[in-house]
Amino acid sequence: MPPEHSTPCPSADSPDREAAKPTASHFEQGWTLLCNGVLLFEDTGELLPDGQIIAPHRPMTQAVAA
Repeated sequence: MPPEHSTPCPSADSPDREAAKPTASHFEQGWTLLCNGVLLFEDTGELLPDGQIIAPHRPMTQAVAA
């Protein structure tokens, strides 16, 4: 049963799905489970509840050589 919220979380198929509340996080493994069932990875990739894969979509910052 999903956790209750004061405001409803966006669904897994909505454009703002990443705004859903985290329910489990394993930062050492690089992922967070959101209350809408989306598995969000630290590289910004996502796995949706229906198995659809969303490729990383934010550029990762690169270190500048000194």
